[in-house]
Amino acid sequence: MAALKLLLGFDYGTKQIGVAVGQVITGQARELCTLKAQNGAPDWAQVEKLFKEWQPDAVVVGLPLNMDGTPSEMSARAEKFARRLNGRFNVPAYTHDERLTTFEAKGERMARGGQRGSYRDNPVDAIAAALLLQGWLDAHAEQA
Repeated sequence: MAALKLLLGFDYGTKQIGVAVGQVITGQARELCTLKAQNGAPDWAQVEKLFKEWQPDAVVVGLPLNMDGTPSEMSARAEKFARRLNGRFNVPAYTHDERLTTFEAKGERMARGGQRGSYRDNPVDAIAAALLLQGWLDAHAEQA
């Protein structure tokens, strides 16, 4: 894990997938974009474009666990997405507990002056991706 420098983080969803970028050296993550998905499948050409642009050393996919820590219905789908990223782009794929990141992301959006309105008009997926990637970076800081 010491060779990791740049990571992409993904907040996996069936309709939208938030994407963030993080640097191990600075220990910082920031939001990048939100990709549209159809039943959990992204436009792989868009994902490939992100990989070509950022050339990540690894990816982190949010693992949506239940509040008691048990896997949710979406956990298996998120893990499958992580395996697909690994298989398609030949980079290590890690998962990270993402409990409460969407809730926290909504709070972050409000703190930035965002509106409460429709989720569709103001998605928080990229913010959630940055929060989960930041959580992974914080948890692995001593190993990097």
